[in-house]
Amino acid sequence: MSSGVRRRMGVEERRQQLIGVALDLFSRRSPDEVSIDEIATAAGISRPLVYHYFPGKLSLYEAALKRASEDLASRFAEPHEGPLGARLLRVMGRFFDFVDEHGPGFSALMRGGPAVTVGGAHSMSHVSATNALIDSVRQAAYDQILSHLGVTEASPRLELVVRSWISLAESTALIWLDGRRIPRAELETQLVHDFAALAAVSAAHDEDMAVLLRAMVKEEPADGPFAELVGRLIALGS
Repeated sequence: MSSGVRRRMGVEERRQQLIGVALDLFSRRSPDEVSIDEIATAAGISRPLVYHYFPGKLSLYEAALKRASEDLASRFAEPHEGPLGARLLRVMGRFFDFVDEHGPGFSALMRGGPAVTVGGAHSMSHVSATNALIDSVRQAAYDQILSHLGVTEASPRLELVVRSWISLAESTALIWLDGRRIPRAELETQLVHDFAALAAVSAAHDEDMAVLLRAMVKEEPADGPFAELVGRLIALGS
């Protein structure tokens, strides 16, 4: 039987609750449009109590951003089993799951965060912190892709291919969020095809990339996304 007495949260537990509440609100609307009062109401506490745990919305936003960036980076983790094309397709599925769930928050993260002002001036420390989080996500994605290629140190051309592809995935997701005019599944497949295409173009100019490309497609099944791309390209010329 419940005593009706609400359990008192510890400091860290309350902080984590507030971060979760803020992240949920930031995920549905631009962070600039979310007030401390809304966060307090959603958390079931008073406005002054929010300030007890966080100095202001900026610090709470940065904490939510950190959690979101760690979540996004984890979406690129994938077991090293099965054909590469299928692995990348699963990664893109999880990436777009995040984008779909955290639309406004994802946009704010990739565009450098909201225009928060502190003392009448834009917070440069906030900009630096946001950029560092974005870079950490990109680096995590980059490291994961290299590991799937079986490469410990990328050549300049391979680094160009992988980093260009990561940037393409980001920009594609941002454009898709503006109206969702193309089916998600089509874009996920297209981005896997884009990776293969970028690698193939680079391989046409560099023998080391050609060797890597042959290894990439060697174990690909006839019904995999890489083979599908080849079939589509052949069909264009017929």
